[in-house]
This record gives sequence, structure tokens and C-alpha cells, in this order.
Amino acid sequence: MSGGDVTRDGLRGVRPDRDAMTGNLDGERRKPGRRRRGRAEQQMVPDAEFTSYYGRPVIKAPVWEAPDIPGYIFLGGLAGASSMLAAGADLSGRGELAKVCKVASLGAISLSALALVHDLGKPSRFLNMLRTLKVTSPMSVGSWLLAAYGPATGVAALSSVTGFLPPLGAAATAGAATLGGPVAAYTGVLLADTAVPAWHGGYREMPFVFTGSGAAAAGGLALGLADHGIPMRQLGPARAFGVLGAALELVASEAMEKRLGLVAEPYQKGNKGAYYVKAGKALTALGAVGAVASMRAAPLTRAAGAALFLGSLATKWGIFHAGFASADDPKYTVVPQRDRIERGEQARATAD
Repeated sequence: MSGGDVTRDGLRGVRPDRDAMTGNLDGERRKPGRRRRGRAEQQMVPDAEFTSYYGRPVIKAPVWEAPDIPGYIFLGGLAGASSMLAAGADLSGRGELAKVCKVASLGAISLSALALVHDLGKPSRFLNMLRTLKVTSPMSVGSWLLAAYGPATGVAALSSVTGFLPPLGAAATAGAATLGGPVAAYTGVLLADTAVPAWHGGYREMPFVFTGSGAAAAGGLALGLADHGIPMRQLGPARAFGVLGAALELVASEAMEKRLGLVAEPYQKGNKGAYYVKAGKALTALGAVGAVASMRAAPLTRAAGAALFLGSLATKWGIFHAGFASADDPKYTVVPQRDRIERGEQARATAD
């Protein structure tokens, strides 16, 4: 065969054996401009498995450490909820309960601030966060919340203990109660605002978990002082506060884990955070049941209060450590991202 036998239509005088097939390997032709439906094409390349560079984490976890940050979170929730309980006790004429809650909120927020400053390294770094207010930053808003809430709790507690300037003390109590809810909840928003999968994915429920946990801790602390600083007859609001807080925490936690799917695993197994979370749930549920069942028995009331308090503490510790476990494993970052991409492609295909 010479070069002169080759034409644009093939070899001169030779009929092609067959036409080239278009479409997939099953011979199914695809209409131009339309996506494949029905039978799937034969996959020639296996799906890529998620991995990372030498199995290293694909995100950088926060530099926060225990016990500073989980202690800061727990004590902030305890303080905020105690202020709310103190205001309710004042309004219902339960003086001893109100006084204990005001002192507890002052002590808790003071220790919380110390834990935060210790984590930051020096007090000036906290003061630097007050140079501006950025409403889209949970850290900035939280810093200003603490700056306003702390003095209010101090004035409320001082007035309650000394009896000095009752009108000023009442105003400070109202202010602390108003800010108490955001103080208890904002740390949940703060965690959810990070790239840590187990925290970020729970952004819907995390503030409710933290608020409920704070209420359970505040109610538990008051119940733990039954007949040791607070008469049993004044513990009704604390009992209700602790039980409702425990219910909110448990319901929100279950909803969060159910919605997170794979990313909820660090809350359930494989790391010490999961053990803390399980212990927290068990103690919180036990404390709530004990608080309802111990209406007249002071020892059982104190035991129920201790269970609520420790349950809240374990929950905060567990969430903190579970978040770091999720940051260390690349699959909790990569798999949800691919799922979101596939869902987006399917949605676009349906829209077409």
C-alpha cells in the first residue's frame, strides 16, 4: 500500500467493515444534550477512596487545651444559668436560693475568665479583643458579653450578701439574668464556628445542648446544697430548672447526633470524648429522675444534684475531646464534603 491509496474516505477501493459505535459499552446511544438515565454505564475506573497526605489531618485543629477551654465553657454555662435561676428565686421570694445562685454565678464566671486568660497566655490578649466589636464573630461578641456580664454578677452578689444598695442589686440581678442566657449559649456557637467537623456540623443544636447543660448544672448545684445552705422548701425552681435543662440537653444531643450521621461517631465511640459524652448522658438522665423522685428526701436531692452537676461537666468535656478526635481523622472532613457535592450534582440533574 502506497501513500496514494489513502484518501479522506479511507483506503481507495476498500469498504470499511463496520461503523464506529458511539455511546456506552452496552451499545445504548445517548441523545445529545441529555444526561444518562436508567441503566448505569459500566464503571471502568474504581471510585477513589478518601485519603490524605500520609494519613495526616486535612484541617488544623484549634490550639485550645484542657482543662482551660472545657473548664471555661462549663463554668460560663453554670454562671449564666445560675444568674437566671437567681432572678427567678428573687421574684418568687426565695432569698436563700437567690443568694447562693448569685454567689455561685460570680465564682463561676470569675474562674471561667481565669481559665480563658490562662489559655490566652496573658490578660492583655483578652483586653485586645475588646478593642472592636464584630457582630459576625462569636469570639468578639462573647468577649463583650463577658465584659458586661461579669461586673453585673459581682454587683448582684455583693448586694445580696451585704444588703448594700438593694435597688442597685436588683438592677444588676436583672442585667445578669438577661445576659445569662447568651453567656450560657454562645460558647456552643463559638465551637460551631470552627472547621472542626463534629463541632461545625452540630451548629443547629449545639447552642441548645450548651444552654440545657448549663441549666442542669445550675439546678444541680442548688440541689446539691439542699438543707446545707438552701432550705428544701425553696428548691422548687432549682428542681424544675435542673430537670428542664437536662431534658433540653439530652433531646438536643440526640437530635444532633442523628443528623450528623458519620460525623457523630466521635461522640459515640473510639476516643475519650465518647466516654465522657456517654457518662454525661447517663448522669444527666439519672440526676433528672432523682430530682423528680426526691421531693422530700434531702440526701437523695443532694445526690440528684451532684449527678446533674457532674453530668453537665462530663458533657462539656466530652464535646471538647470529641471535636479534636474528628479533626484528627480525615474521613470526617472528606466524606461529608463529597456527599454534599454528590447531592448538589443530583439536585442540578433533577432541575435539568
